[in-house]
Amino acid sequence: MSVKTEVLKLLEASRERDLSGQEMAESLGVTRSAIWKAVNTLKKEGYQIQAVNNRGYRLKEESDVLSEEGIRLCLHKPYDSQKIKVFKCIDSTNMEAKRCALNGEGEGLVILAEEQTNGRGRRGRSFYSPDGSGIYMSVLFRPKPEISQDVVLITTAASVAVCRAIRDVLSQEPEIKWVNDVYLNGKKICGILTEAVSDFESGRIDTVVVGIGINYHAPKEGYPDEIKEIAGTVCAEDEKIPRNELVAAIIENLCKLYQDLPDKSFMEDYRKWSNVLGKKIRFTSGTDWEYGTAVAIDEDGGLIVEKEDHTQEILRTGEITVRVC
Repeated sequence: MSVKTEVLKLLEASRERDLSGQEMAESLGVTRSAIWKAVNTLKKEGYQIQAVNNRGYRLKEESDVLSEEGIRLCLHKPYDSQKIKVFKCIDSTNMEAKRCALNGEGEGLVILAEEQTNGRGRRGRSFYSPDGSGIYMSVLFRPKPEISQDVVLITTAASVAVCRAIRDVLSQEPEIKWVNDVYLNGKKICGILTEAVSDFESGRIDTVVVGIGINYHAPKEGYPDEIKEIAGTVCAEDEKIPRNELVAAIIENLCKLYQDLPDKSFMEDYRKWSNVLGKKIRFTSGTDWEYGTAVAIDEDGGLIVEKEDHTQEILRTGEITVRVC
């Protein structure tokens, strides 16, 4: 492990106090010059490090760079051994996770990026992923045969995992718009894209990649015109909670729910956080749009809609919008 990585671990673990160059040098068994070089390299990578004569170094409160070291410090057993890869810029974390799966990576791999150049949403849409303001992450799963029939619930579970993490870390109460969007204060703050890869010979699902994109801070240049009216942020402008904390909470919640998929106990929270139940909606599961009222969510995450002719339909996939009456 490099000196730079070790220095970052020390700084992340000691955000509340100054660390002298001598203290870090002795702890790592290197020279003070090596510490100085490592700190300067971290500064060039975007870390905001305060240096004060006769006191030492400290990560500034507003320093917010995604890192394996910062995330791992916030993880609890047994999740603190998750394999984590963080990129400065990548085409898509989902695409990278699938590439890793083809190369034999095992379950639990987490891919993150500060920026995506080809971020993807449902139905072929793009996902705006500017540098330094969001959380763009994917988690790789290898479903065992005994839970293969419940794999369809992973997107539902991921929505609950994100909401629980936001509640616990940021003390906010988000809402879920069926099936995979998370809202806060009436604005979309998170989209989830789940992709499955099947084994050609057996037909069984071999790999599931859960992609999560979160608007954490507002981007400096603002949102593009096409989304600026609907896009929100999860973290208030004056809040200084590092993204690494929320990432760790999402990893833990998602992995716990994945392990417990068959018992479906998380569906209670999914319904509680729903922002569509009881509302008139426009919906489609194909090419034509219909109208009705969202009346319930079943045990498999299906949205039960009462149509205008008073018949009911269960949506397993598709698109909905809430009608403004």
